[in-house]
Amino acid sequence: MNSNLFESFQLGSNTLDNRIVMAPMTRLRAAGNIPTQLMAEYYAQRATAGLIITECTMISPLSQGYMNVPGIYNKEQVEGWKLVTDAVHAKGGKIFLQIWHSGRVSHSALLGGETPIAPSAIAATGQLHTPIGKVDIETPRALETSQISEIIAQFRQAAVNAQQAGFDGIELHGAFGYLID
Repeated sequence: MNSNLFESFQLGSNTLDNRIVMAPMTRLRAAGNIPTQLMAEYYAQRATAGLIITECTMISPLSQGYMNVPGIYNKEQVEGWKLVTDAVHAKGGKIFLQIWHSGRVSHSALLGGETPIAPSAIAATGQLHTPIGKVDIETPRALETSQISEIIAQFRQAAVNAQQAGFDGIELHGAFGYLID
């Protein structure tokens, strides 16, 4: 049996050493939503994959769906992610940042008291761990049409910030009832 798994692959402007892709997995290790040295070590240990796709990363403070997820919307987060990209690149790896807005899969306890937003006021099912304990996901408020351009701008800025942090590309998370979904 002949396999191409370990052959290089051209993905846009990125030449991947092999065709193994590490799928994004939520790790919940970002202290204060800022990537840490522990995260840099974690991703660097996996740099022999042809491509690493990071865990979901918030585009704004109001896109948080879980505790301790990293963001990419401020300077400290960009600097934290530089630790990660530098560590992965030092091992010869390629890494994409997965950017995301949790939408209705959130809770006001994660959003500074703000109600989560979604295309309509329909709650997701399930529970979330929050600073006040495990709670049911609450009913979001319907997104105003005027807010769409602001969210698009947040995704755009997250992509710019990802480039500044040294990522080789981005992936938009659009599943599981999150905002884009």
